[in-house]
Amino acid sequence: MGRLKHMDLDALTAARRGEWERLDALGRSRSLSGRDVDELIMRYRAASADLAEIKTAAGRTPQSDHVSTLLARARLRLTGTSDDPLRQLRRFFVQQLPAALYRLRWTTLAIAAAFVVVGGLVAFWVSTDPAALAALGSRADLQYYAEHSFTDYYRDNPAAVFAGTVWTNNAWIAVQCVLFGVSGIWPVYVVVQNAIGVGIAGAVMISFGRGDVFLQFSAPHGLLELTSVFVGAAAGLHVFWAWIAPGPRTRGEALAAAGRSLATVAVGLVFSLALSGAVEGFVTPQNWPWPVKVAIGAFALGIFLVYMLVVGRRAFRAGQTGDLTEYEAGTPRLVAG
Repeated sequence: MGRLKHMDLDALTAARRGEWERLDALGRSRSLSGRDVDELIMRYRAASADLAEIKTAAGRTPQSDHVSTLLARARLRLTGTSDDPLRQLRRFFVQQLPAALYRLRWTTLAIAAAFVVVGGLVAFWVSTDPAALAALGSRADLQYYAEHSFTDYYRDNPAAVFAGTVWTNNAWIAVQCVLFGVSGIWPVYVVVQNAIGVGIAGAVMISFGRGDVFLQFSAPHGLLELTSVFVGAAAGLHVFWAWIAPGPRTRGEALAAAGRSLATVAVGLVFSLALSGAVEGFVTPQNWPWPVKVAIGAFALGIFLVYMLVVGRRAFRAGQTGDLTEYEAGTPRLVAG
């Protein structure tokens, strides 16, 4: 079948407009009689045939988007109610969120490797170059930081208050990575800034013989906290890439799809960072044996990785991408009618 000409499509739209408007009215109606239900079913089938004809002959058009929206509304009307909120929550946590995280696995790994390289080089440079170390402050100030300030940071505030403060701060950073990811700059800036900060702190602690304390107070919460930041940065870069290389879709459509699925990641990171914040507030400051504290942090990271890689792979193979369902997302184009 050849593609419908523009005038043919306009003619079809004009011929069917009244029927589509009636379908729309029935789909929006709060109460339907038995006769109305029969009519809704009949018009639903007719509009489905119209949609199939338009898509087969003309591909995606504003008319097909409009009819698709009408059919989605009618379908929900026929099933009685909109999706159960509890079912939506289950779909979000069991399918959409883990699938979105799974899609980011390789980018997250690359970002983690870059972080280790940058942080390691900074730590090596500052700890082996007296001039670089001196540029950070006087020896007395640096020694006080290594022997008191670094650990006091985790112990001076009530655990619950400290955990809440850390959580909100880190969650905002991760969300920014996703929201401003389209720039391609902000996620890179956040990762590099954190790598330099960790490298400098480690270098100061190592220079005063307290490298072990640095690891004992950084590893318990840092394993999951930094992983969450890496995931947020990966999500932001995927949004950027959707804009750079949209594929067969328009840039607007590609950005909309990437933004919807990766905003899902931002919501998920709020929960993972809440867990790392709890570890930082209630585990890191404790005078427990360091293997116990690190083991708790590793366990928290393990939970996240199983969710991301195992549950995520299952959801991804089932066809999930992290995007909303067709009805939740709505039509990606503005359509009159």
